[in-house]
Amino acid sequence: MKYYAYYPGCSMEATAVPVELSIQAIAKPLDMDLSEIEDWTCCGSSPYGSVNKVEAVTIASRILALAEKTGLDLVTACSSCYIVLSEARSLIKENAELAATVRDALATVGLEYKGTVHVRHLVEVLFNDIGVEAIAAKVVKPLTGLKVACYYGCQQVRPRYGFDDPEMPQWLDLIAASLGAEPVPFPLKARCCGSSLIISEEDVALQLINKLLTNASENGAQCIASTTCPLCHTNLDAYQSIVKRRFKANYNLPVLAITQLIGVALGLDYRALGLHKNTVSPKDVLAPYKSKLQEVKT
Repeated sequence: MKYYAYYPGCSMEATAVPVELSIQAIAKPLDMDLSEIEDWTCCGSSPYGSVNKVEAVTIASRILALAEKTGLDLVTACSSCYIVLSEARSLIKENAELAATVRDALATVGLEYKGTVHVRHLVEVLFNDIGVEAIAAKVVKPLTGLKVACYYGCQQVRPRYGFDDPEMPQWLDLIAASLGAEPVPFPLKARCCGSSLIISEEDVALQLINKLLTNASENGAQCIASTTCPLCHTNLDAYQSIVKRRFKANYNLPVLAITQLIGVALGLDYRALGLHKNTVSPKDVLAPYKSKLQEVKT
């Protein structure tokens, strides 16, 4: 069993419930212990840093301090949280004045951050700690014949905190292949989905989403296997019907977090994987891989 301090982040309890359900469902079968850190709060997300960087780093440092107390690596599945926490860790290390401000702020709530905790993304943990061979060994329902477009998004792979090739990443593709699925060519796999622009600049975000879905569809994908980023999952899944109407598109691409796809191949219950909560139903696409006890109810 491998042990980690787990930081869900806000979206995992709201728009990304299907993703969070699948993460918890596959953890034990893959010998991962994801212990949720106590009394966690919002990391501040990416926008806060552009408003007040010092406050944003201080907020993130509280999470780092709480995780550091466990003595374990801090793992998060949200790409935005991963970037925010990684950046805060680096900035505190590099800037003595900022470090002093953070130290004083944490002291008021009885916390101390020494800079020893490692911030990691769940996909990186799946690839490096668990490994594709170990995942493949757990497969009981090979996803043979399932053509997937693996979507990484922009934050997971971008320097300086990215952990895969920023233009043509491969780790999700290798994980999907270990499940028996067939990753299709997907040139836009690391392009932005629009993220939170879907709220402030909807037209821009919808155009970006349409490009991604069109590219995946044109390359023969039956579904998208996305990173565990809640914003990516929501934009591609929940807004797909709006995008189709806006651009008169005819694709129908279920969006499965890579953890959901892993769970299907491990033979886990579909409802436990949150698949019944996905907006674009994966029922037809996954029909060949379910047993009588595995139902996607919509």
